[in-house]
Amino acid sequence: MRTFVSLLITLALAATIDGGQRSENSRESELTALVKSFNAAIVNNDPSAIEQFIAPEWIIVDPDGGVMDRARFLEVIRSGALTHQSMDSEDMRIRFYGDTAVMTALTSTKGTFMDQAFTTTERATDVFVKRDRRWQCVITHLTRFTKKKMQGA
Repeated sequence: MRTFVSLLITLALAATIDGGQRSENSRESELTALVKSFNAAIVNNDPSAIEQFIAPEWIIVDPDGGVMDRARFLEVIRSGALTHQSMDSEDMRIRFYGDTAVMTALTSTKGTFMDQAFTTTERATDVFVKRDRRWQCVITHLTRFTKKKMQGA
């Protein structure tokens, strides 16, 4: 009988651990899909779609340290001053903290800003919060990516 109870406890713990891993994988897949959809909305230059992904209090910190809020960002997209031909994210890393997630990715973009073509590669850090059963980004921070070999590495 003791062996049977031990077996049940072991199975219950294994199911809990595995279920937690499946849950984590599910949330990771959900966020990865969300980022792909966001990137598509950016490439389509669709402010109505973009605003679904970013929270009302969202801000973006550009590589030079400038800060732009959601309203201004969407205004720049609506005006056509900023357009994108491509946006691809790779090397995504996600960490969950309850209903908050921090994602880093290496993002390459190609587009036009105020009639000037640009191509960038940036390390993006996004913080997402799950509200009303959906993830929204509350802050984005961009860092220019220049693949320099680290000293002593």
